[in-house]
Amino acid sequence: MAIRVPRIIKKSSTDVPKGHFAVYVGEKQKKRFVIPVSFLSQPAFQDLLCQAEEEFGFDHPMGGVTIPCTEDIFIGITSQFRI
Repeated sequence: MAIRVPRIIKKSSTDVPKGHFAVYVGEKQKKRFVIPVSFLSQPAFQDLLCQAEEEFGFDHPMGGVTIPCTEDIFIGITSQFRI
């Protein structure tokens, strides 16, 4: 069985394509991902957002959301989404 990895765009600039938004993933060093808005309908992603709200709130200086987990966990969770 092949593992399907969703289209997650790693960008260093502030450009975000239409239909996507930026999230910052990591516990110490944050890595920026640009992900599709369709992830918002996924229960596992909603759980990550709840954890992010509890730990950081939703006010990020770069205009994104900070997700408090490792990059490996984030990719592992989002790779299961059918978008």
